[in-house]
Amino acid sequence: MRAVFFGSPETAFPSLQALLSAGHDVPLIVTQPDRPAGRGKRRHIVPVKEFALKQGIPVVSPDRIRKDSDILDRLRDTAADIHVVVAYGQIIPMPVIALPRLWTINVHFSLLPRYRGAAPVAAAILAGDSRTGVTIFRLNEKMDEGEVLADTETEIKPRDTAGELETRLAGIGAGLLLETLEKIDGLVPRPQDHSQATYAPKLKKEEGHLDWRRPAEEIDRRVRAMTPRPTAHTHLRGGRLIVLSGHPESLPEEFDQAAPGTVIGFSKTGILVACGGGTGYRLSVLQPENRKAMTAHAYSLGGKISVGDVLESRKIEATQKSDKI
Repeated sequence: MRAVFFGSPETAFPSLQALLSAGHDVPLIVTQPDRPAGRGKRRHIVPVKEFALKQGIPVVSPDRIRKDSDILDRLRDTAADIHVVVAYGQIIPMPVIALPRLWTINVHFSLLPRYRGAAPVAAAILAGDSRTGVTIFRLNEKMDEGEVLADTETEIKPRDTAGELETRLAGIGAGLLLETLEKIDGLVPRPQDHSQATYAPKLKKEEGHLDWRRPAEEIDRRVRAMTPRPTAHTHLRGGRLIVLSGHPESLPEEFDQAAPGTVIGFSKTGILVACGGGTGYRLSVLQPENRKAMTAHAYSLGGKISVGDVLESRKIEATQKSDKI
């Protein structure tokens, strides 16, 4: 089958590689344009584009595909049977969607109509779901509302981060994509139940603030959902601490009334912090502002934190200030 591939990040690789390994012809790849990233704001090549160039596959990277007058002609020239979209990152216009004879299909990392949008994996972890999956559906111009061609479920493991779960779903999606293409002519598209839809918009940095007034289980879900990006974080004496991993842990009985955010103690396994409802959270790996990641134990040995210190989020600080006015 002749397929134009639309995708940008690493999570699109498994599906692209599956297409190529199965012998499908990929005459063109469409990616997001290179973007500035990092502290120096240097332009970084989009991962799928970098792979395509190494493989000698033509690539186009329109700034805004909906307003690019040349992209339709370029796609028409490929004479593709189908367009395959995996984490492309832009809304694709209807003339592009409807161009190939087999339409345009999308590999989405949730069980639609649950978690439509850019961050379905993080949303599933934040919600405390025990299962999620992959859906392959026919695109339309509305966000993730198209008819379903295939889906499959998988468990969310108790310690999964968003990055780990997304990597696993990307592999599952690649397999489901090949199965779907093999029998696509005989598939009957299934409308979604829009009344059951939930949404997962792109995560914002401020959503990574840890509110220690919440129970430890919620703190844990937020840390895992925000890892590896945009990351969860807290503050100590005005300095930002990125929390890369940790786990809920019971507080010693004498500390079950400790104020949320209070540092209870240290050990080789990390830093124990009081959370809401008399619960505790053990910080395992941290990244201090402008420094490399390190174990929480190593951070505690540096003398930058003491028992009795209170970790805070800027959200809490803002609330406290407004309460005083």
